[in-house]
Amino acid sequence: MTAIENEIQYNCAMERIEELLKVVDNDTPTNDKNSIELVLLSNLVADYEDIHYPVGKPTLVEILKLRMFEMGITQTKLASILGMNPSKVSEILSGKTEPTLKQARKMSKELNISPSVVLGL
Repeated sequence: MTAIENEIQYNCAMERIEELLKVVDNDTPTNDKNSIELVLLSNLVADYEDIHYPVGKPTLVEILKLRMFEMGITQTKLASILGMNPSKVSEILSGKTEPTLKQARKMSKELNISPSVVLGL
């Protein structure tokens, strides 16, 4: 098999991976037949998923909400960190408006978010 060609093959490969995960662990030698099969199937599944289940880039709103969760802060605290009006932060988080360039710079710096993500590049 050089590639998974359809959903039936994909599901079979996923089932086999689940079975292999029960017998292969970090201590299993890399030349073990189960370990080799697991690596091969995992690569085939990853290739299939890249084509049929692509993961898009996260939006700025998603990144901001994740960062707020990670930092354990509210919208009000986020507004304070960014030196912004809480209503402006609310508009950004609801997708009603985009941050200005100055605000985007502040988000990138204060929240340690890549400038390309903040600018949607």
